[in-house]
Amino acid sequence: MTIRLLLADDQELIRQALRVLLDLEPDFEVVASVGRGDEVTATALEHRPDVALLDIDMPGLDGLAAAAVLTAQVPGCRVIILTTFGRTGYLRRAMEAGAAGFVVKDAPADTLADAIRRVAAGERVVDPALAAATLAAGESPLTARERDVLIAARSGATVAEIAARLYLAEGTVRNYLSGATTKTGTRNRMEALRVADERGWL
Repeated sequence: MTIRLLLADDQELIRQALRVLLDLEPDFEVVASVGRGDEVTATALEHRPDVALLDIDMPGLDGLAAAAVLTAQVPGCRVIILTTFGRTGYLRRAMEAGAAGFVVKDAPADTLADAIRRVAAGERVVDPALAAATLAAGESPLTARERDVLIAARSGATVAEIAARLYLAEGTVRNYLSGATTKTGTRNRMEALRVADERGWL
C-alpha cells in the first residue's frame, strides 16, 4: 500500500529535502507540499493525503492551529508535527490539536519513515524523551488570556496597544501580565515571554 503524504514547511529547502528523502521509500508518495499553514486544509481536501507532516512555525496559521483545522475537516488524514523545537508545551498542544505523531527534525531518516508508517497504521508516535519531559513538566500554568496577552506583547507593544488589540481595559492587561510573570517565576513581561516561549506554552 502506498502512503500518500502532504508536506507543510515554510522553508523551501526543507520541503525539497524532505520530498527527496521520502520519495526514496518505496511505499511513500509525496502528493503535495505547501509553505503556509493556512494552505494545508485546502490542499489536503484536493489531494487526499493519508499523512500530513506539519512544521510548527509557518505563516498564515502555525502548524498546531493547522493541525486542529485539518483533523476536524479531513479526518482521514493523520497528522505528524515535524519540528526543530522539541518543547514540552508544543507536544501537549500538538496532541490537543489532534496530531498523531510528534517528531523532531534532527531524528534519523529511518525514525521518521517508521513514524509515518506507524501513524498511517493508526498508532500514535511520540519521541520517548520528549514524552517523558512533557509528563514531568506538567501543563502550562497560563490561562488562555494570559497567553493572548503575552503573544501580543511579543512585538514590544505597550500596555495600551495590547489593550486596544485585544479589546481589554489597560488595568486588565496589567493584571494578566502580572499573573504571567508570577506563574513563570520571572521579573517582567519580556522574561515571562521568553520562558513561556522556551517551554512551548505559547
